Amino acid sequence: MEIVNAVNSDIVTSTKIVWALVVPLIGAICVSMTGKKPNLRESISVISAVILCSTVLTMVSPVLDGKIFYYQLFKILPGITVTLRADAFSMIFALVASSLWVIAAFYSMGYMRGLHEHAQTRFNTCFAIAIFGAIGVAFSDNLFTMYLFYEIVSVCTYPLVAHHQDEEGYEGAKKYIVYLTTTAKGLLLPALAIIYVMTGTLDFPYNIQDGMFAADANGAIVTMLFIFCLFGFAKNGLMPVHHWLPGAMVAPTPVSALLHAVAVVKVGVFSTTRMMLYGFGTDTMSALNLGIPTAYFVGFTIVMASVIALTKDNLKARLAYSTVSQLSYIMLGVCLLTPHGIAGGLIHISNHAFSKITLFFCAGAIYVATRKKNISEMSGLAKTMPFTFGAFAIASLSMIGAPPVAGFVTKWELLVGTIESGSFGIILVLLASTLLNVAYFAPVTYKAFFGKRPEGEPYEGIKEAPLSMVIPLCTCCFISVIIGIYPNFFMNLVKAVIG
Repeated sequence: MEIVNAVNSDIVTSTKIVWALVVPLIGAICVSMTGKKPNLRESISVISAVILCSTVLTMVSPVLDGKIFYYQLFKILPGITVTLRADAFSMIFALVASSLWVIAAFYSMGYMRGLHEHAQTRFNTCFAIAIFGAIGVAFSDNLFTMYLFYEIVSVCTYPLVAHHQDEEGYEGAKKYIVYLTTTAKGLLLPALAIIYVMTGTLDFPYNIQDGMFAADANGAIVTMLFIFCLFGFAKNGLMPVHHWLPGAMVAPTPVSALLHAVAVVKVGVFSTTRMMLYGFGTDTMSALNLGIPTAYFVGFTIVMASVIALTKDNLKARLAYSTVSQLSYIMLGVCLLTPHGIAGGLIHISNHAFSKITLFFCAGAIYVATRKKNISEMSGLAKTMPFTFGAFAIASLSMIGAPPVAGFVTKWELLVGTIESGSFGIILVLLASTLLNVAYFAPVTYKAFFGKRPEGEPYEGIKEAPLSMVIPLCTCCFISVIIGIYPNFFMNLVKAVIG
């Protein structure tokens, strides 16, 4: 059902956006009832993912034509509703989350079965609910709705982090939930209340200039609210509220991929940048000088996380700190408040997602095939695992920002945006981080392709992981190259946001 709003013909009230939200929830309920029927469980997961992705794809063309899908679910108080909205900004994240769920569903089959993991039904159920929460965040029309689904993601991913149910798993999960709930309750909730009192609403405007605040709003209070939101959305991995992220690496690799590429961290940076662009607005941020100082602050996270990544021998730990660094590119680009800067930040939501999930998929494939976790143990493995390490090498190039992979588009836009802003110190941040990216990614590839196996550890018995893992990781790698060569699919959505 579609009803055109009489006031604004570009706003369409449609149940299509509701179905995009309901599909993963129905999938989660059905998966939870499959018990010990693995084929049925995994079939439901894949079918749900495909239906969700197809539903989201049907909204892309109308959104690019200027349509905004809208649907109010509940009205709680005057100015506080649970309302869904699909605009160009929403579609960037929704497309990433829905498409990668399809690929991750296939990958999880090979990983979970290959290691004979327990509680696979619970795993798939929580995974689907996490996607439900991520889609809810993507399609939030107001700050209250976004906060509601943000918290759903936090709660439903706790069992995934604690999946192994050992001391290490529970400790990582405890750190995860304490960091995220403390910042959300201690910073975001007060911010919501103050914003509601100041403005009388929590609804996001429809362009990135206006923001929610009146021109004569108290600058000190607005600045305080900006800081509350910056650190309250702790899923964005910004230092010093980033410690939950490396701690969550105790989870199975598909969970790590979910955390670092598909749902959790992207929920954090999406929520943060949604508030920057639509909550505060570029005009308010510029007037209060919130942009460039914040860019330098997140630049510190970019560099320091890269330095820490250099010290990690555990592959997933190195990738975790790489994620902390890479997420800040998104916020840095938006904080530049220039067209190319914002474009570079927003396009990195998709570019980082496909490249980083490739890297985590590779880490999982290496572990399933060899039981190796440390980079120092991976010498020569590329000779018997060429597809896995080839994909890792290409995805690494994307993280570094080398052409023709997706990350190059990000770095190019950020550099142009930095020059536009006149903040040449940020150029030094980008150059330093690129060199550090090379320093912590290149040794992995070099060891794998040119290193020699240690004495007493022959190649016999080492081969590629199951095809159900290798095909998804190669697919994500291929997509990273495609969107690096032909970036217009996501870039058109980014341009629609900027206007």
